[in-house]
Amino acid sequence: MWEPPWPSAEKTHAKFTPRRYVTTELEISFTPGPTLPLIAAWPLNTRPLITRLYVVLLRGLGLGAGALLLDARAQYKQLKQTEAISRQRLAEAEARLREQKKILERLRTDPDYVEKVIRKRLGYARPGEVIFLFPD
Repeated sequence: MWEPPWPSAEKTHAKFTPRRYVTTELEISFTPGPTLPLIAAWPLNTRPLITRLYVVLLRGLGLGAGALLLDARAQYKQLKQTEAISRQRLAEAEARLREQKKILERLRTDPDYVEKVIRKRLGYARPGEVIFLFPD
């Protein structure tokens, strides 16, 4: 007589033990009634099936990698454009800084330039001078 590989309910004091119906050596069912065979009744060559599955899998991986590559390339182009704009802004800012340093150095060393800037920006005049302001 066939015995299940698990201990019986009497030995384990379990309340429920699943029933297994064995119809043949190659068929197993957990419910009474018709069963499906574990081994197919017709011979099946699995090599072409596995080969096709590998081909489909590799094509899918290739398409996924291609999509990721295109996305990365688009991001790279965008970052290059951003970098070019940033470099241009940096060059402009450095040019302004050099110009401001020249002005600052002239303000520190050239009294005639200081007087010119004060007259122009603040509207100062020497004693006895008259300043005429015309609308632009």
